[in-house]
Amino acid sequence: CEVDDEYIRDDFNLSGLSSQIPYYESALDMILDVESTNDDSLSEEQNEMVESAAEMLYGLIHVRYVLSSKGLNAMLDKYKNVDFGRCPRVFCSGQPCLPVGQSDIPRTSTVKIYCPKCEDIYYPRSKYQGNIDGSYFGTTFPHLFLMTYPYSKPTKSSQSYVPRIFGFKLHRSVR
Repeated sequence: CEVDDEYIRDDFNLSGLSSQIPYYESALDMILDVESTNDDSLSEEQNEMVESAAEMLYGLIHVRYVLSSKGLNAMLDKYKNVDFGRCPRVFCSGQPCLPVGQSDIPRTSTVKIYCPKCEDIYYPRSKYQGNIDGSYFGTTFPHLFLMTYPYSKPTKSSQSYVPRIFGFKLHRSVR
């Protein structure tokens, strides 16, 4: 979901980020679409670095936003609209999924989708989603979301696939 400008403009929500992001002020101005006085003095290479810093800064702000009450509410609408995709597991019957990161450290891995029914993670089918940094959603989001909206958590699937040859179950020793 898109982070509100109000949220970005509140310095409290940005606490500690200035030390993690190079060209912090210019990156923040770029996110807020504010004309910066430094823009004219930057080289093309520095401009590219500012764009990269702005992308990372927005992602780090996003992970904080989706954990706020307003962000969780916006994500509830996306979950209801199945914007994040469905679980590819057959026994989950098309259960809507939630985005999750495998790490809270940027540039560690891309976003995955978490199925609340089988409680497992999968690669998203969308190539666009597959290119998003997983830390921009973090490891906390789907679990906090399901605790906040417990009625959204489906009952765990009790079905599991049983391998068979000519109709006979395989013994555990040959699996």
